[in-house]
Amino acid sequence: MESTLGAGIVIAEALQNQLAWLENVWLWITFLGDPKILFLFYFPAAYYASRRVGIAVLWISLITEWLNLIFKWFLFGDRPFWWVHESGYYSQAPAQVHQFPSSCETGPGSPSGHCMITGAALWPIMTALSSQVATRARSRWVRVMPSLAYCTFLLAVGLSRIFILAHFPHQVLAGLITGAVLGWLMTPRVPMERELSFYGLTALALMLGTSLIYWTLFTLGLDLSWSISLAFKWCERPEWIHVDSRPFASLSRDSGAALGLGIALHSPCYAQAGWHPLEAL
Repeated sequence: MESTLGAGIVIAEALQNQLAWLENVWLWITFLGDPKILFLFYFPAAYYASRRVGIAVLWISLITEWLNLIFKWFLFGDRPFWWVHESGYYSQAPAQVHQFPSSCETGPGSPSGHCMITGAALWPIMTALSSQVATRARSRWVRVMPSLAYCTFLLAVGLSRIFILAHFPHQVLAGLITGAVLGWLMTPRVPMERELSFYGLTALALMLGTSLIYWTLFTLGLDLSWSISLAFKWCERPEWIHVDSRPFASLSRDSGAALGLGIALHSPCYAQAGWHPLEAL
């Protein structure tokens, strides 16, 4: 495993040195791949275009982000920006790599949340666009454009995460594969018309389920705050520490989004506007 992590540092070093002129591009892409942007931008934009797709983006985002949190607790993945110091890599093979303001996330690194959550949440957008293009374009190359754009964007997000020392390549690959599979599995199963109690119970289940897993692992002697300590120890500047990247920050967002979705779908304003979750695209 050490050799795999070392190879990841070599790749990050090559990206930083050979593609340094793309630094602003990588930083912008990692911003666009941030799971928070799914809730703030992609969901509203998708909902404006299609209610069904918008709800799918929000639902898949909150479920996948919760799963990513659980995966990270069990996989214990290091992040490059602290591993190079903790492992003594610098003394063995000095690397010319540096951190960025967006490097210092506090959660474990495996799998990449940017790749996994964004990959899953953008799947319904990609499939909806593919369906629309397929009915209007005869060219095979035009029909594959949505899929090609989806894959290209996720690949760029993955490379940006390696570039800023937030993830190792294998963590990015795991996130990409897991995200695509979850998007494929969940898109046809998004709850479009359920009772308000369903969404409330979902929010409660996310909160209680996470708490149960946390305290079970804690009781077994596992320190789930280990990554937070390392992030504070090795981040170059204290102001770069992302408090909102702590595990329970995403949990509160996911639980709130689940409950908020249910309240919104059952609000009088939603019904008076004539919007119906089962309406076709």
